[in-house]
Amino acid sequence: MQTYIKPCFKENIMNTNIENINESNIKNTIINKLQQEFGRSIEDAPLELVYRACALTIRDILLSNMADSDKRDRKDKKKKLYYLSMEFLIGRSLVNNALNLMQTNTLRNVLTDLGIDIDEMIQKEPEPGLGNGGLGRLAACFMDSLTTLNLPAVGCGIRYEYGLFKQRIENGMQTEEPDFWLDSGNIWEVERPDEIIEVKFGGNIESHWIDGKLMVKYVNPKTLLAVPYDFPVSGYGTNRVNYMRLWRAKSPIVMDMKAFNKGEYINAIADKEKDELVSKVLYPEDNNPHGKILRLRQEYFLSSATVQWIIKEYKKNYGNNLSELPTKVIIHINDTHPTLAIPELMRILMDEEELGWEDAWSIVTRTFAYTNHTVMSEALEKWPIYIFQPLLPRIFTIIMEINQRHMEKLNRYYHGDRKKHDYMAIIANDQINMANLCLVTSFAVNGVSALHTRILIDDIFADYAKTDPGKFHSITNGITFRRWLHNSNPALSNLISSKIGTDWLKDSTQLAKLRAYADDEEFRWLFAEIKYKNKIKLAAYIKEHLDIDVDVNSIFDVQAKRLHEYKRQLLNALHILYLYNRLIEDPNKPFTSRTFIFAAKAAPGYERAKNIIRLINAISELVNNDERVNNKIKVVFLENYSVSIAEMLIPATDLSEQISTAGKEASGTGNMKFMLNGALTIGSLDGANVEITEQVGTDNIYIFGLRSDEVESRYEYNSDEVQRIYTSDSELHQVLEQLITGPLLDIVPEGFKDLYQSLLFGDYGMPDPYMVIRDFRAYIEMQNKVASDFEHTELWWHKAIINTASAGFFSSDRTIKNYNDSVWHLEASK
Repeated sequence: MQTYIKPCFKENIMNTNIENINESNIKNTIINKLQQEFGRSIEDAPLELVYRACALTIRDILLSNMADSDKRDRKDKKKKLYYLSMEFLIGRSLVNNALNLMQTNTLRNVLTDLGIDIDEMIQKEPEPGLGNGGLGRLAACFMDSLTTLNLPAVGCGIRYEYGLFKQRIENGMQTEEPDFWLDSGNIWEVERPDEIIEVKFGGNIESHWIDGKLMVKYVNPKTLLAVPYDFPVSGYGTNRVNYMRLWRAKSPIVMDMKAFNKGEYINAIADKEKDELVSKVLYPEDNNPHGKILRLRQEYFLSSATVQWIIKEYKKNYGNNLSELPTKVIIHINDTHPTLAIPELMRILMDEEELGWEDAWSIVTRTFAYTNHTVMSEALEKWPIYIFQPLLPRIFTIIMEINQRHMEKLNRYYHGDRKKHDYMAIIANDQINMANLCLVTSFAVNGVSALHTRILIDDIFADYAKTDPGKFHSITNGITFRRWLHNSNPALSNLISSKIGTDWLKDSTQLAKLRAYADDEEFRWLFAEIKYKNKIKLAAYIKEHLDIDVDVNSIFDVQAKRLHEYKRQLLNALHILYLYNRLIEDPNKPFTSRTFIFAAKAAPGYERAKNIIRLINAISELVNNDERVNNKIKVVFLENYSVSIAEMLIPATDLSEQISTAGKEASGTGNMKFMLNGALTIGSLDGANVEITEQVGTDNIYIFGLRSDEVESRYEYNSDEVQRIYTSDSELHQVLEQLITGPLLDIVPEGFKDLYQSLLFGDYGMPDPYMVIRDFRAYIEMQNKVASDFEHTELWWHKAIINTASAGFFSSDRTIKNYNDSVWHLEASK
């Protein structure tokens, strides 16, 4: 699908400096856009065209300021950040850009004056399918904050045609459909066909020594074209506009005419379609060889296109002296997916720029920084050599040389320690370890919370930390308060601003002033009333889309995050069964009503995660339709979780479930969004929950369960603990048996034997690897305290206000300042 191409006609209605934007100019421009772009008047234009007219109005300002920013950067010749990420979960852009440019309700006021419902209109904007979960949302927050802080930066990714997938729940099970988010084009992007990059795969390499230099020639490679699209990124209260550069894969082959003329129509376009799969779908399933190859092609496609473009930009701005590259360019790798940018830069410097190894290596090791986002071993990418070498022969030889030199260094530091050598090697056991390649090459490495960084330094990357402790940093993640409070929860934003002013939108530490209002009875009432109205809005959405009636006076207990065993949606589900059993035993027992809301996508090939989704929906069907429950419990699963759904769900949440197995969650950012909007957290002492506890105090958060060191001790020393708990805790025993017998089997006849087996016996290893059984009783007891506190409204709303007031530390503006102070050292533009 081709993107929307703006006609050549252009009006100069507005001065693009943000201080000169006003309602009259905006209104006139929207009316003119409708007439001159679409041939419609405001009176008869459908909402989709009104959205497009508004977007074009904002887009004109953005692109003008983007051009000015780029021109200024070229003139100033300051260092620029290139932030490489496999995903950017940006959400809808119109309202966020309007806020950043105007800092007021200008657009809302204009549309109200024109008789347009802005909340209805913004639903017409497609949600970009450029990301999946926390990694992509974090990258989007970072781009917003980088621009707000006037730091020169480009986000580099792939322009996925069909996103991750569109989730559907059918008969309680997740199914996947393509996400056709580009069907009507993307009004915000600008295609750059004059800046196409060639990316080469396969083929062979020939080496020759000429004048003492190794010259490498690529023979018979297969070429794929990378077509760039620039997506402007606005910042709050600044004329600077940064951008994301997103690459689309285009085959140089249009059609095989010989095959076409033989009537082999499918074969005629088969190669073209196969080549262009690279930018079709985010994270293709890699549980088969073809999926693995496609993922590797994606990662090299992003890395090669971006690094080639960076070098072209550098030479255009600074000339051919590449020794100064690290003083002008920082390439930041967001997790291991773009790691191949490292050997790609080595390839360009040696093969194209004819630098020797030592000179090239000196440049590369001063250019790259790396953020690790996981301690899960399966998420630390390793590529089999049998797949890697044929697809990327030259990159493979460069990695081999990096590894050889690294092993020589290791042998000096850890002489004769073969086990440690294998663990720290880039190439070992016929696999290439991407994390180790990052660790060897990057001048800075960081974790994303204090606990995560400690685990990296003391455990996962301990040997690397001993050899070079100065390169490791702890930088806790953050979120953009402007989107996640001001845009998503305008009533609460207005209440806050009425008490402490609006400076908190750029200086999040100002939120601490709200602590003084936690004991103010009127403020507590207003705070609670806003939450109540947000719950009414969410309840209406649930009724419309799922035909489930929920009690807005109940606890809205929410777990919204990617579905993975370590995030323990299963523990939450078992708690619901526990409550159901207690109600059935004694329907007249005092009970605090709850609405449990889940929102999660499971990876298409992750069968156990999909089975947990099926369990949640089976419990929903059981509980919601049992008259004995008397509507005291409702269970809701919101399909196709997205930024837009999050913007409605988070402001309505009373209790935020952040219950991952301690030591497994690197940071989390959902926990920050919920607390910012006045939700209380129930959680393990994991990830950023540690820092949240420090900020709010132990009285204002519900921490339970094993600590990370206690979890680790379970992995080291196997015991019969699980069986002892199972036999001694009758209520847990009852819940677990319901997975394989009882009323759930009336809904899912085959039951949930796999989950039962995993919890009690394990998968050829220890039982209950994510501590669901071990933490069950502590979780139940803490949930009982939640219910008790919710009944004491003054106490509950005091805690809620303290959470919002304590959220200031978790601004992505603070995170970016930390990165800049310790890693990037960029200079803000004037």
